[in-house]
Amino acid sequence: MSSTVSPQFWGLLRRRTCWLPTLRGWLLLLLLFGPLLVFGFRNADAFLAVNDPVPNGVLVVEGWSPDYALETARSDAQRNPDHKLYVIGGPLEQGAPLSEYKTYAELGAATLRQMGMSNDAVQAVPAPYVRKDRTYAAAVALRDWFRQHGGVPQAVNLISMGAHARRSRLMFEEAFGSGRRVGIINVADRDYDSRQWWKSSQGVRSVLDELIAYGYARFLFFPSAEQRP
Repeated sequence: MSSTVSPQFWGLLRRRTCWLPTLRGWLLLLLLFGPLLVFGFRNADAFLAVNDPVPNGVLVVEGWSPDYALETARSDAQRNPDHKLYVIGGPLEQGAPLSEYKTYAELGAATLRQMGMSNDAVQAVPAPYVRKDRTYAAAVALRDWFRQHGGVPQAVNLISMGAHARRSRLMFEEAFGSGRRVGIINVADRDYDSRQWWKSSQGVRSVLDELIAYGYARFLFFPSAEQRP
């Protein structure tokens, strides 16, 4: 005689009633939250591409930035001649054996000098190779460089590109600690129209990639003990 399994599966499971919206309910939810979703979608780039400099901040630029962003950094630095412009970045990802510059920090600094900046006005601060969290590693390298050369400044203005800006500021805030202010000077990405980013493949890739990366950085990023401020 075959045995039968009890409805409760030996006390391991129980049946629960689950309420689900009807078609009318789904339509009501769509009417209520649809406009909010559309608004958030259309303004995703504006959220990520934050522009919020702080007064008297030391200027920092990411060395991998295109020439027009470095030109913006040069112009901003010339308005503050008493401060150096710090260029950050890790090892080159392509063409390093053909170049005398092995990091984006050194390449960006050399480009700025070719644009007319003096050697004393530009300081390259290379970061080591890391498999992930490269922006945070660059921020930590800069923080440690400051500690070895007179102390960490109270305020930093990071010059960053488009949708990358908000995540970059978050990583710098994590690296420099709550006692320092981190501002952002945003340079618009010329590869797509930020007002209609969803109409180009480059805009979709940039914005969606940065949304995912920012979510990771905000909720899932935990620096190691030796990297914390």
